[in-house]
Amino acid sequence: MSLVQVLFYVMSFIALASALFVAATKNLVRSIFMFFITLFALAGLYVLALADFVAITQIVIYVGGILVLILFAFMLSGKETLNIITQQRKQFISLKKLPAILLAVAFLIVLINVIFKADIDHLAWIKKSIAQKNEITPDAAMTENIGVNLMTSYLLPFEAISVLLMVALIGAAHLSRKGKGQ
Repeated sequence: MSLVQVLFYVMSFIALASALFVAATKNLVRSIFMFFITLFALAGLYVLALADFVAITQIVIYVGGILVLILFAFMLSGKETLNIITQQRKQFISLKKLPAILLAVAFLIVLINVIFKADIDHLAWIKKSIAQKNEITPDAAMTENIGVNLMTSYLLPFEAISVLLMVALIGAAHLSRKGKGQ
């Protein structure tokens, strides 16, 4: 077993274990911090898959932005909001949640059906990988091409997403201040 395989199994175990802890724990603070670990483990898996740009994007956007926003929203939320969340957790299966549960089960059935009906051995990119003896060589131009395209062809969508995230941050700050004095 090679070092890459060992690292893959370690990162996969960390990601799965921390994600299960996030879903199973009742303590929201521990859940948020374990979510940090889950996202870092996923970034490690992206690095092992030679997707360096996706790994850095994972860390910068999800860990650096969205998860910190979740942490601040939790810290700024009032005690009554946390009590409502804990009461809703006690009522896991209720009549209100039945459509969501049915939809999740339907998506699970579709996903399992696609996995079993996909003819994985005859996909072109897998045949090419087998023909090259499973050697994937990183190309220095991959990240460079992404950067050039992001700053030329896709500059407008990139800026639109930046404005959208800023509006979401301002909205979260406004909602956190709304309960105090208004």
